Amino acid sequence: MDFPFLESNDITLPTIATRLLLSILLGGLLGWERERNRHIAGLRTLIIICVGSCLLMLISVYIPQTFSEYKNVDPGRIAAQVVSGIGFLGAGAIYKLGVNTHGLTTAATIWAVAAVGLATGVGMYEAAILVALLLLFVLSTLDKLGRKVFRGGSLKTLKISFASAKLETSRVLAILEKYEIATKNINVVQSTNKQNSKILLFVYFPEKVSVKELYKDLNELKNVSQISLGQDF
Repeated sequence: MDFPFLESNDITLPTIATRLLLSILLGGLLGWERERNRHIAGLRTLIIICVGSCLLMLISVYIPQTFSEYKNVDPGRIAAQVVSGIGFLGAGAIYKLGVNTHGLTTAATIWAVAAVGLATGVGMYEAAILVALLLLFVLSTLDKLGRKVFRGGSLKTLKISFASAKLETSRVLAILEKYEIATKNINVVQSTNKQNSKILLFVYFPEKVSVKELYKDLNELKNVSQISLGQDF
């Protein structure tokens, strides 16, 4: 079957629908990988970023086509604002706990997904699909390779519950650093009545670490009620 609108740059309903749907698919593919690994920018976030960037690129192309009588109509202006504007969103995903900085990969992913959306919106289907697949490879396969080669150990979940709303996050991270346990992600949850709280960490757990000694150090923290170490990912 022949689909001429795929080759055309005219902004028609079939073109709009195709590009928006493709952006949802590509953003969802990358978002699913992030969601599966429990990152803050997951499925919905990356879909919204990708489809929003695609729509803005469609508007950029549509304006000079429709209002050609106006001078200085530049289809790249809105796209340029997306590139700079998405940086502020990505910066919000970066945070520092203790000596560790988190969220750099998530921020870079947000920026790259916006680029995939822009490429889809302008009709660069092959480039958008290829980059999305390359990003998926980098985020999934290279992460596992880096875990084995550079960090060592296996990815586990460490949950520490406190019988208080007050957390000692910095001391927890200091203890993990003592045992050379690298933190991949961290979530803090407080109960609705603020009587207790918990820290859920995703950590690279070296084989040489003594779980008994680690538990002993963590139990010395104030108001610790329970510690549990989950299975490998």
